Amino acid sequence: MEPTPSRLATKASWLISQTAVHSRRFVAEGFTAAGARGYHYRVLAALEEFGPASQAELGRRCRMDRSDIVAAVTELEQKGFVERSADPADRRRNTVTITRAGTQQLQRLDRALDSVQDELLAPLSATERQTLVALLGKLIEHHGGAPTS
Repeated sequence: MEPTPSRLATKASWLISQTAVHSRRFVAEGFTAAGARGYHYRVLAALEEFGPASQAELGRRCRMDRSDIVAAVTELEQKGFVERSADPADRRRNTVTITRAGTQQLQRLDRALDSVQDELLAPLSATERQTLVALLGKLIEHHGGAPTS
């Protein structure tokens, strides 16, 4: 591998973007091995944590485009991981609910993602991992992302 110019190697933005490349690859490989995609994990995690939601609400929570949320919910519904039904308060809106099979799939994906974290963060100690996660969360929160806690 060719050396990186020091002007780049000492910039946090460069290091974060290079780490993100590896992270995306590891996550994609881990989810593919589990028969899923990252969008599936996002949707199942949001439903498990916050309960039933409209597709629009899920899209906002998961930071997904409308067409992507519809596709992900359709895929999850076809696999029996979610159920979609008309919202009793507004028949024009669908409510999405996680199923027992969806909760089990989420647990499988949690294990796959834990393995990815171990691979990505292998050179770091447990304390360093906690520090890194806290610092990245602080940056995301500062720049308008979701709160870290």
